[in-house]
Amino acid sequence: MLSYDELTPPERELWDAFPKGRRVELRTGMAEADEPAAGGQWGPERSVRAVVVKALLLGANDQRSGAVAALRLAGARITGRLDLSGAEICHTFSLEGCRLEQAMSLHGATTRTIRITNSWVPGIGAELVRIEGDLDLRRSALEGGSLILINARMAGNLHLADARISGPEVAVRASGLVMEGGFFGERLITQGGLRLPGAQLPRGLFLRGARLENRGGVALAAGHVATSTVDCSHGFTAQGVVRLRRARIEDLLTFEGAHLNGDGTALVCIGMQVGDFDFRPAAPPSGAVDLRSAQAAWCQDSERGWPEQVRLEGFTYGSIRFGETTSAEDGAAGEDGMPEGDRTPAEDEVARRLAWIRRNPGYAPQPYEQLAGWYRQIGHDNDARRVLLAKQRHRHRTLHPAGRVWGHLLDATVGYGYRPWLAGLWLIALALLGTLVFGTHDPTPVKPGEGTPFQSFVYTLDLLIPIGGLGQRTDWYWTDTGPQWLAYVLIAAGWVLTTAVVAGVTRTLNKN
Repeated sequence: MLSYDELTPPERELWDAFPKGRRVELRTGMAEADEPAAGGQWGPERSVRAVVVKALLLGANDQRSGAVAALRLAGARITGRLDLSGAEICHTFSLEGCRLEQAMSLHGATTRTIRITNSWVPGIGAELVRIEGDLDLRRSALEGGSLILINARMAGNLHLADARISGPEVAVRASGLVMEGGFFGERLITQGGLRLPGAQLPRGLFLRGARLENRGGVALAAGHVATSTVDCSHGFTAQGVVRLRRARIEDLLTFEGAHLNGDGTALVCIGMQVGDFDFRPAAPPSGAVDLRSAQAAWCQDSERGWPEQVRLEGFTYGSIRFGETTSAEDGAAGEDGMPEGDRTPAEDEVARRLAWIRRNPGYAPQPYEQLAGWYRQIGHDNDARRVLLAKQRHRHRTLHPAGRVWGHLLDATVGYGYRPWLAGLWLIALALLGTLVFGTHDPTPVKPGEGTPFQSFVYTLDLLIPIGGLGQRTDWYWTDTGPQWLAYVLIAAGWVLTTAVVAGVTRTLNKN
């Protein structure tokens, strides 16, 4: 038990101020002298022992004076280890502009709001902590140790805006974190990864302008996170991989104006479910983007924001559109507010989308089917056919040589069935060819003196039309080899091309 006589002058001032919740101010008012990073030089006049702080928080000098007791201390150097493991703290705890000489422990503690702002701390261990309020670390520096919030529970918010955290490998460990509020990390800087696997953040994860550095590793690990919003925009920078595998984001996931600099793979969203997905980074990510089996109700992207490789197998969306990029390198905006470099004729959008799909390594049919389904949904049937035609062309490029040759033939004649009007053009061309060739040769009548007179055009049509007859093909035959072989070719072509035309007309009628 501490004796009042054992306390130093600043400790006595804190002791006396505690019952009324009055703040003790030890700062000099000079910015350089009050910088917590240099607080190791502060003398006894600004030093408070950790055991004194702990004693007050655990109820020492809790005199009932009609005021709410609270520990509020500014500009102090706290010596010794502040170990509050397993403690039940019923008072607000606030440190501002302070320096803690050793890492702080809140393992398994139950407490109210904790504020450690503008301070220097060599790490905070708060596994299994229960905070009935906020944890506020704004503008503080945690150097040499991590912020550990594994399986912690908070009734309020976690504030890390403008904080700097540098752990040995991972800066923030918060797997299993359960909050009723939000995670606010605007302009947060970390040396080491930010790990939030399985966290529940109903009010959102906000990392606008944050810089997460873990080169060669994971900058942000938020797999299986459940939240309303993930905001990685306005200069957010990840020097490492961002992982959102199987995350559940009810509202918005945005990378507008972000920089994703992971090696190999920059962004992993496998199995993610999101409401609105805004992917308009300031520059293409340095690695691949993995969207396999992800689901988005609405997707907005920039065609110049995607890297060379985008894994799209199983990626589904209810709506998708190109939006303008926010990169300063895109040049001045035009009269319509859109950067000049992004202005592309509307009729080229399908080509741009197909170029996006081709960023998927290898051939996968699902991205084509998904895009075609979207165009059909909004009534753009011609665009849907263009997409499906591109799908067939891509598929046949993966076949063996014979399959590729057959694919080229189908493409040239009927567009794999998606351009049946090509068959009509071929029929016209073959009809003209047959008319010209047969018109320069003399056929032999099957029954001399009987039948209709020979007409090269009608005879050609009779060969090309596989059903019925015009009476020419059965009345005449050829003794010359050339016309006879041409007749065989026209008969075979007629069957193929006429079938394609009928299929195309049927498809159109069925849609109508």
